[in-house]
Amino acid sequence: MNIKPWKLTVSAAILLSMASAIPANASGNGHSNGRSAGVYDYARVLSAEPNYRYVTVTTPVNECWDDVEYYTVDRRPAGIGGSTLFGAIVGGVVGHQFGSGRGNDAATAVGSILGAAIGNNAAVRANANYRPVEYSRPVRRCETRYQSREEQRIDGYRVIYTYNGRRYATDMPYDPGKRLRIRVDVQPAA
Repeated sequence: MNIKPWKLTVSAAILLSMASAIPANASGNGHSNGRSAGVYDYARVLSAEPNYRYVTVTTPVNECWDDVEYYTVDRRPAGIGGSTLFGAIVGGVVGHQFGSGRGNDAATAVGSILGAAIGNNAAVRANANYRPVEYSRPVRRCETRYQSREEQRIDGYRVIYTYNGRRYATDMPYDPGKRLRIRVDVQPAA
């Protein structure tokens, strides 16, 4: 093992300075980072009154009811389509008998349209009692509504306590009971 003397001297100096610093920090003199750790004791609680605050609470409420829905069924009577088609064919044949050339084509088209209209009207008159049928059915409808109400909630406690014959007051998030743990700060008199 080949250690140079100057390295051995530096290592010994570092270890010596670390060893001398340890007792200074752990001396138990009650100081940590320049602040006093304090001493704890118990004080007698005279009263703990709740501090209230009011909050608005909104809750969803699902409301449902029965309703009636109306709908129409339009079923055409049988035969209307056939009568319309038959009228268009007969009208086309009759219209084809008139005119020649392009006039013949126009007369055929007009005859088909008139024949279809006449056939449709005849079928509707034959079914004079035809009307669309209206039905109804029950339907369940729902809607979400919101209800708001004010609630009183405890927002902490106003605590009055006594220690060494003096009264003190503080706000706390909970009711401490009959005793309150306090920190007594002991400092040297100047």
